[in-house]
Amino acid sequence: MESTRQKKVSRLIQKELADIFLKKTNEVAPGKLISITLVRVSPDLSFAKIFLSIFPSLNQKEVLDSIKDQTTKIRYELGQKVRSQLRIVPEIAFFIDDSLDYIDKIDKLLKS
Repeated sequence: MESTRQKKVSRLIQKELADIFLKKTNEVAPGKLISITLVRVSPDLSFAKIFLSIFPSLNQKEVLDSIKDQTTKIRYELGQKVRSQLRIVPEIAFFIDDSLDYIDKIDKLLKS
C-alpha cells in the first residue's frame, strides 16, 4: 500500500512529466499523443515506474524505445522542475500501459 508521501510524489511526477511530454512530443514521437497514465514510486522515493499510453497505438514499441533512449534527458528536465520540492529526483523507467487496448479487446468481444 502506498503512503501519502508516495502518492504526492507520484502526482507531482505525473504532472511535471505530462508537461514535459506535451512540449517534447514532436521530438520523441511526431504525430503521436503520449499521456502518462500512472506513476508508481518506490517506498524510499528513489525509483519511479512511469506507464505511458500512446495514441495511435501503431509502432508503440519504437516510440517507447525512443523515449527510453532519452531517459537521462527527461530525468534532467524533471529534476529542473521539481528541484525545490524533492531532495532526490528518482530514477525513472518507462513502460507501455496497455489497459486501453485491453478495454478495446473486451469491448469488441462483447459486441460480437
